[in-house]
Amino acid sequence: MKPILLQGHERSITQIKYNREGDLLFSVAKDTVANVWYSVNGERLGTYNGHTGAVWCVDVDWDTKSVLTGSADNSCRLWDCETGKQLALLQTNSAVRTCGFDFSGNIIMFSTDKQMGYQCYLNFFDLRDPQQIEDNQPYVSVPCSESRITSAIWGPLGEFVIAGHENGEINQFSAKSGEVLKKVKEHTKQINDIQPSVDLTMAITASKDNTAKLFDSTSLEHIKTFKTERPVNSAAISPIMDHVVMGGGQEAMEVTTTSTRIGKFEARFFHAAYEEEFGRVKGHFGPINCVAFHPDGKSYSSGGEDGYVRIHYFDPQYFDFELEA
Repeated sequence: MKPILLQGHERSITQIKYNREGDLLFSVAKDTVANVWYSVNGERLGTYNGHTGAVWCVDVDWDTKSVLTGSADNSCRLWDCETGKQLALLQTNSAVRTCGFDFSGNIIMFSTDKQMGYQCYLNFFDLRDPQQIEDNQPYVSVPCSESRITSAIWGPLGEFVIAGHENGEINQFSAKSGEVLKKVKEHTKQINDIQPSVDLTMAITASKDNTAKLFDSTSLEHIKTFKTERPVNSAAISPIMDHVVMGGGQEAMEVTTTSTRIGKFEARFFHAAYEEEFGRVKGHFGPINCVAFHPDGKSYSSGGEDGYVRIHYFDPQYFDFELEA
């Protein structure tokens, strides 16, 4: 089936996110705009306007009431999903790199970059306490002096946050106290992306060291490794099959001298158990920055350096295969 092309951004896509039902797809890019689309036909539903810098991250809560965005304009903003009205503005000293709602939608976390002499911080706000929002004062703020956080997700039950760092480390931060519960270092270079499995028991990391790795969310035990010959910018786990999709490509700086064929800009499918690649999907004219599976597992989306979001439909049973012993 022909992919649906979403053209609503002028610069490269930084993150895409489905809501829980999968009827909406949220996309943010380096062009200050956050868009929301109908995932079934690619029609643009609306935009969230207010940021003045590149928008690095987006998340939507469990019941699709609120949307959270973090930007290089040193702010994290909370929006009403339906009306596009800005509900809260949290100012920071440096760019907001990652953000996310916990399971209940009551607590948000976001991390800031280490720049302009400011530290990297992981901040937790309770939205049920208007005073925290008014005073711009998180109930827990964790300094990360060693290495900045480049990607983070909530763990199961919202007890901790799993964060990937610039130096390849993965840490678990307690959402109550902010202390580091666990620490592992399986990657040798920066972690670009972390995404959870549908039941939150596993998380997949994508790294500049040309690999994606599967971890147990609670113990951080390393389970599988998927190897490629280029940096992996994003990876996602299929909600219904033992499949992993990965997107990446060369660094954006090197792309101008590379043809699309050599640059390896395809999305790549791996079997989650056998660690073997079994499919590639072409489409983007530059590196893929983010990938996401639809919650029903029958389509996936990818956002690229070329500023396009593509929704690809496929029949997963054609992708199911048994490897010979």
